[in-house]
Amino acid sequence: MSFIPGFHNTTSPKRQFYMDLMLQCTGLLQGQRNLVTNTANISSLVYHSLLETPTRADKPVNWVGFYFQDSTNPDSLILGPFQGKPACTQITFGRGVCGTAAKDAKSVVVADVHEFPGHIACDAASNSEIVVPLKAANGGVLGVFDIDSSVKDAFDDDDRIGLEAIANLVVEASDF
Repeated sequence: MSFIPGFHNTTSPKRQFYMDLMLQCTGLLQGQRNLVTNTANISSLVYHSLLETPTRADKPVNWVGFYFQDSTNPDSLILGPFQGKPACTQITFGRGVCGTAAKDAKSVVVADVHEFPGHIACDAASNSEIVVPLKAANGGVLGVFDIDSSVKDAFDDDDRIGLEAIANLVVEASDF
């Protein structure tokens, strides 16, 4: 898959970055349906790709990972595979950025996490965040894809579109 819905102009370096990243994600996910394997590889690929991309050098990431809907408590998220410092292990739907994205079933881009009502400070170095829900075919939320940066205002609409496409790819390629 090399097409990302919403990216009509691929001349932008950031848009091209996400197109290339989608191709790499597709390759990693091919032939593997295991959720843990897939999300471990995707969190690593996205983390290192965002860190090593010259166009993002001034907006480094410090955490990339997944939270899944907890099978024993469907109104909460449980920590999944990630890259970064240790994280919160359980988050209630509606609480913090991850819980809000899960509750509302829509992506949340936060320029300054310290101004977000109810922000959960798992890593004190985080200053901005983007969280993308992992949506089932029926519209239900299976979990979230969470990316933090140590600088404010690190994410924009191009990041949202690119990361939503990756999240959708993970859902399609994995057994939840």
